[in-house]
Amino acid sequence: MRDNRLRIAVVAPAARISEEIAARVGALAEQLYPQRLAELFFHPQCFLTSGHFAGDDAARSDAFIAAANDPQFDAVWIGRGGYGSCRIAEAVIAQLAAPARDKLYMGYSDAGSLLAALYQHGLRVAHGPMPADILRPGGEAAVARGLAYLIERDRAALEPHVAAGTKAAAFNLTILSQLLGTPIEPDLSDHVLMLEEDSEHMYRIDRYFFHITSNPAIRRVAGIRLGRCSNIPANVPDFAQTEEEVARTWCARAGIPYLGRADIGHDIDNKVVPFGDGHAT
Repeated sequence: MRDNRLRIAVVAPAARISEEIAARVGALAEQLYPQRLAELFFHPQCFLTSGHFAGDDAARSDAFIAAANDPQFDAVWIGRGGYGSCRIAEAVIAQLAAPARDKLYMGYSDAGSLLAALYQHGLRVAHGPMPADILRPGGEAAVARGLAYLIERDRAALEPHVAAGTKAAAFNLTILSQLLGTPIEPDLSDHVLMLEEDSEHMYRIDRYFFHITSNPAIRRVAGIRLGRCSNIPANVPDFAQTEEEVARTWCARAGIPYLGRADIGHDIDNKVVPFGDGHAT
């Protein structure tokens, strides 16, 4: 008979995570929850290597499907970003069984491709910290926030603009731009859409905003909030506009309300954004 501990499966649908990450995150979870309210299981696939990826497409897809379809798990936590989630998203969706609908799925950055596909099919997903954030200076705070939401649904972990009765979604700017028009594009009508970016030149941020705000489906969102755009390389010549000026420009041209900033990004302060109604997850 199953006990009352919440069980979280960690998988790596893109790049691999190290044994160090697993050990440090596991130790932090035990420190924060000494009563063993939760149990983390790092799927062996997390530690595989196949070129850029944590195992080949089949290995990564099989691990995600196994975790999602296992009724012993309550949540699936994506170990890190990188690249690769889009390569397996459709295969994953095609093989999900009933137990997959009883879980929460959380990650960000490249994981947005899988979150989009899962959300499109009615599953519960959230943008939020991942185990690999433990490697950032002060990263324990981000991982603790992720654990607090996965285990306790701690509302202190939420992005401040997440509210009951307001639909929300959050993506990396590049990832959302690339998945629009594909079979995994979700319906974001009437959502507050939060966008963040990391390590992209300003001209690319501008280009992604052009593409996203020009999409007819995106023009049905309730509005856009801009998260942090970090580590922007120098543009030569200077682009002469900030990321917020770019966001405001393209929102105005598209007739999309620009709602201000969002507390999300590729950093230790990244907050949780449940997709859909903020109280529904």
